[in-house]
Amino acid sequence: MNTREEGRTASLADRMSRWVLPAGVDSAARLLLVSRGLRGFCDGFIAVLLPAYLLALGLGQLDVGLISTTTLIGSAVATIAVGALANRFAARRMFVFAAALMIATGLGFGGLSSLLPILMVAFVGTLNPSSGDVSLFLPLEQSRLAEMAVGEARTTLFARYSLIGAMSAALGSLAAGLPAWLVTHTGMPELLAMRTMFLLYAATGIAIWFLYRRLPHSGTPTQRRTAPLDQSRGIVTRLALLFSVDAFAGGLLVNSLLSLWLMQRFGLSVGAAGRFFFWAGLLSALSQLAAPPLAGKIGLLNTMVFTHIPSSFCLIAAAFTASLPVTLTLLLIRSALSQMDVPTRTAYVMAVVTPSERTAAASFTSIPRSLAAALAPSLAGGLFGIGWLGAPLVACGVLKIAYDLSLLFVFRHVKPDR
Repeated sequence: MNTREEGRTASLADRMSRWVLPAGVDSAARLLLVSRGLRGFCDGFIAVLLPAYLLALGLGQLDVGLISTTTLIGSAVATIAVGALANRFAARRMFVFAAALMIATGLGFGGLSSLLPILMVAFVGTLNPSSGDVSLFLPLEQSRLAEMAVGEARTTLFARYSLIGAMSAALGSLAAGLPAWLVTHTGMPELLAMRTMFLLYAATGIAIWFLYRRLPHSGTPTQRRTAPLDQSRGIVTRLALLFSVDAFAGGLLVNSLLSLWLMQRFGLSVGAAGRFFFWAGLLSALSQLAAPPLAGKIGLLNTMVFTHIPSSFCLIAAAFTASLPVTLTLLLIRSALSQMDVPTRTAYVMAVVTPSERTAAASFTSIPRSLAAALAPSLAGGLFGIGWLGAPLVACGVLKIAYDLSLLFVFRHVKPDR
């Protein structure tokens, strides 16, 4: 390679590095972005594979919803603990503990077969049956990323974080077809092939553990002794209540249940569902590239609301279509719009509270989300069980529209200025 080619290669590498980490962002953020990508990949194949795996174990549709509910309740409890203890323990210690819990979760789901033990692991573990990040990793990583950037760079960094999560989840959805490939090409029993995916989940937890071990220490003992929430308590409470409505609506149609709905209504195979979720995830990921510039023009709050409402109308329409191509098209349009609020919502929360309250704010706005979302999958599973297949989609869309309008009304005068 000559000097000119080496220069072009170095220049391309520099541009890619600057794209991943915008100007003004601490280089240690790369560790958290890589971690988000690894977890997103696992979340992608777990959400698609989980219902098929549980049915293969001999469990029923209601059990699928019950296990999804239990995972979300456990996530809420873990998030409460993070918010309460974040100012008492070193951040890196909590990161490492979260990774260890992910390892144990993969081993538990991969080795158990009965409902009660699986429910226990679902409650204490990190399994994520939804399209978004609902685990104890969320407040830890969000607050740490908020320390690593300021102003517009923070919004851009959260957009990169969400983009990497969505892209990796899309690729993970394709990996849900790996057990079928193993069955066809190696003769491995189907159930054993599915169990290997949970072992892959555990192995990914090991890789994340090593990443977290490389994180530099942050915060001072004085900062860690401060109260979790003080002057921002009121605004965080209002945000948390509204976010819980959005989360309950989303819990009616977490990816594992949407996968079940597509299988039940249209007879989609696990592989076909995985391909759909790949394209849906890819659209969600690419749409988040537009979130920072759009927020720069119309504001964080307007971006959250006015991209979210059309996606909910698409979801409602999908419940009434009898054609698979039309249904998938509507769901893909929904995917292209529904996640643009993710980085802007995070940036908004981090910008309207003081720096010392960010970990607690991330945690306490996630707690009601997790609890509200946890109640919904069992309800949706029950509706599927009695044949009301379209009801969860309609309810999800209507509630999300109500949430968006309420958020705009309550916070239209609150400006992110920190």
